[in-house]
Amino acid sequence: MAITYSVAISYKNDLGWIDYDETAKKATVHLANEEGKKKVEDYLGKTHEINIPHETLMDFTHEKIDPLADLKSLQTALTRLWGATNVSVDWSRPVDYVKQHPHY
Repeated sequence: MAITYSVAISYKNDLGWIDYDETAKKATVHLANEEGKKKVEDYLGKTHEINIPHETLMDFTHEKIDPLADLKSLQTALTRLWGATNVSVDWSRPVDYVKQHPHY
C-alpha cells in the first residue's frame, strides 16, 4: 500500500500542495497558478547540488540530490525550492485546510 506524503505550497495568491508517492517516485503538484506549478514541476524533475549541513555551522558537503529518489531527498530539495522558484513550502500549514481553501 502506497503512502502519500503531502506538503502545502504557495505562489503569489494561490495555495496548493505537492503529493509525493515514494513507491512510484512521483510527485504531483496541485497549484492553480500554472506558472508556479510549472516552476515546481521543472525543479522536482532535475537533480540539484545542495550544500548539506553536518556537525557544525561550517561543516557542509555538496551532495547531488534527486528530489524524486526518496522522501528524504524530496524534503531536502524542498528546503531550496523558494530560492530557485519563488514558490514557498508552507511546512506548518495543514494540507487538508489548503485543499479546502486554495486561496488566501
